[in-house]
Amino acid sequence: MELYPSIEKSSTQEIKKLQENKLRELLVYLEDNSPFYQKLFKENNINIADIQTLEDLQKIPTTVKNDLQQHNHDFFCITPDKIVDYSTTSGTLGDPVTFGLSDKDLDRLAYNEAISFACAGIQKGDVVQMITTIDKRFMAGLAYFLGLRKMGASVVRMGPGIPELQWDSIFRYKPKYLITVPSFLLKMIDYAEKHGIEYKDSSVYGAVCIGESIKNQDFTDNILSQKIKEKWDIKLFSTYASTEMSTAFTECEFQQGGHHHPELIITEILDDEGNAVQEGESGELTITTLGVEAIPLLRFKTGDIVKAHYEPCECGRNTMRLGPVIGRKQQMIKYKGTTLYPPAMNDILNDFNNIQCYQIVIRLNEIGLDEIVIKVSTDSKSENFVSEVRDHFRAKLRVSPKIEIVNFDILSKLVYNPNSRKPITFIDLR
Repeated sequence: MELYPSIEKSSTQEIKKLQENKLRELLVYLEDNSPFYQKLFKENNINIADIQTLEDLQKIPTTVKNDLQQHNHDFFCITPDKIVDYSTTSGTLGDPVTFGLSDKDLDRLAYNEAISFACAGIQKGDVVQMITTIDKRFMAGLAYFLGLRKMGASVVRMGPGIPELQWDSIFRYKPKYLITVPSFLLKMIDYAEKHGIEYKDSSVYGAVCIGESIKNQDFTDNILSQKIKEKWDIKLFSTYASTEMSTAFTECEFQQGGHHHPELIITEILDDEGNAVQEGESGELTITTLGVEAIPLLRFKTGDIVKAHYEPCECGRNTMRLGPVIGRKQQMIKYKGTTLYPPAMNDILNDFNNIQCYQIVIRLNEIGLDEIVIKVSTDSKSENFVSEVRDHFRAKLRVSPKIEIVNFDILSKLVYNPNSRKPITFIDLR
């Protein structure tokens, strides 16, 4: 298979032309098969023949997460007997949404992951250890497996957790790459150091990092990746995706943002009024999926605030690249006149080596303003620990939240809930 689709090296005009052809096909398909979009077109007097260019998309209202939650069934364009796999969104914001995938959708997912992993440098014959779940209706784990299989890599399906087993597997099967939540790499390093494992001499060359950011907005390493690399000199690649998009944005070796696969998805970055932002500004990523059979989405607002980068990449691809997610729109916090997103607070907490785990809780105080409480478990013996953390917040973010010390056994059960696919480091009670 071609792991470097020629469209990615084509001119921006050719990329746009391909996307507009695929968009017109999608609109016909939605008008024929999607109860939700049939209704949307009718109610808004949209004649799909009027939508010819990417700019014309502005004539169509956006779709939001709430639409998917309330009318989940109306988004299906195929009958139940054509569904091969049921996945659900992780439910970070509200109720999880069901996504069915047809045979063709699974092929598309495999293709997406294969070209994404190829972007990060994984090749045919490489051994890759998956430290992610492939069950619990999780689309990503299945996608990784299908993509690696398609590109001819060998997969070690370890699943999350249990550092001892991960190391056993690494020394047994000698994987070149790991796919993991990056903070788990710190747990693996800690386990290796406590048990005398020569982890620096392992076969691991790099890790594809999911679920947490490892980069600052200027593509330098954030605190989390600095902490990993100080101990273990491996390459870390970011990737960003969601169940709704069924498409990934993964970094190439130059690590200047996740590359867009234009044959699979149309992206728009919109401001609060729904207009396209100026180049270089951040806004809400809004996506239109191409080539999806079961649940295609048209102008779906992801809730993720991002910035796009358009200058050509050294790798030769001319595709747009997405920077690290700045935050989720619904998780924006207004605190004493400052606008904050949880990732900025994670960076500060990751700065402390003696924080064992933490959880950020946002609630409304008695006068209806946002209040931040940070629950922390620490092995620090310092009496000034709480004020050190608070001072660090004040220096970096100009705010000083309330900090509560919580016993590790109690807090770790809340953060690493067995029913959740990601550590629960943020709870919004507003």
